Amino acid sequence: MGYIIENANILKEKKLSTSSLLIEGEHITAKKEHIHHNKLIKMNAESYIMTPSYVLLDTRIPLNAAFQEFRAYMVEKFLMKGCTTLFTYSSISYESELTEKIRETKTALISSPVDFLISVKIPLRLLTPSFIRKCKKERVPAIFIDVEDLDELNNMPWGWIKEALFPYNCPLVPLISNHLKKDAKRAMSKWKDIMENQKIPAILQEIKENQPLSISVLNKIGLYPQKASLLHGAEVSYNLFHKAEEIINVDEVELFHYHSDRLLVTVHKGKVVRAGEEVLFKPGYGEYVRVRTPSYFAL
Repeated sequence: MGYIIENANILKEKKLSTSSLLIEGEHITAKKEHIHHNKLIKMNAESYIMTPSYVLLDTRIPLNAAFQEFRAYMVEKFLMKGCTTLFTYSSISYESELTEKIRETKTALISSPVDFLISVKIPLRLLTPSFIRKCKKERVPAIFIDVEDLDELNNMPWGWIKEALFPYNCPLVPLISNHLKKDAKRAMSKWKDIMENQKIPAILQEIKENQPLSISVLNKIGLYPQKASLLHGAEVSYNLFHKAEEIINVDEVELFHYHSDRLLVTVHKGKVVRAGEEVLFKPGYGEYVRVRTPSYFAL
């Protein structure tokens, strides 16, 4: 039987709104200002600020560590921070490695308590129509490009690349190499100009690790609105923070970074996985997320 969450103060990015949610199983089946249903259990969330549970990029997960080390990392970096989906990548040097490297990463995450999706990181030379077609077959949600030489960007066959990406259109994501960091602003400007002029599906800035992914990025990698949202049809994964005057006007990123001490409850697919300081670590509860269509939801 379902239940209703009433008077939920929902924060998404910078906007705070109040709604009631009808929950059935692992999904939200209605979101309205008021839901009238006398036969269902009701939970009054007026005393909390609710956010969707977070999706974080993390490329330093100790995949080959002993279970206890892996468990401690997942608890500290994800469950205690209200994150129920992780985003990572496998580093690929040769096209022939793609399928095996993704399989290895999936196997290493088989005990994950949170859902996960796996992208790839490649040198720019590997961005070819043939490689892109293999990524489409594997339903890779994003291709991270290691940008080492700005001049190389001008010499890429962008028309062929755009054609190969269509219609799946997984986005290209820049990773500025260390020797270009001093000139990162020019590097990102160059990347943005090329992506926009060539109309290539792309993220136009580097994605920060260990910070909630924005709606724009979530949409481009094919997660939104099924995950990291509290919309009709989304999964029931959310955080409850203790409501206080000093956090009424903060945005979601500030809440994540500076008010983690107020996080009281995390729910993942309808199950409580964190209550106060107690964490329920369920090995294997996390599922591999296979993206169907990036950028499906128009923003």
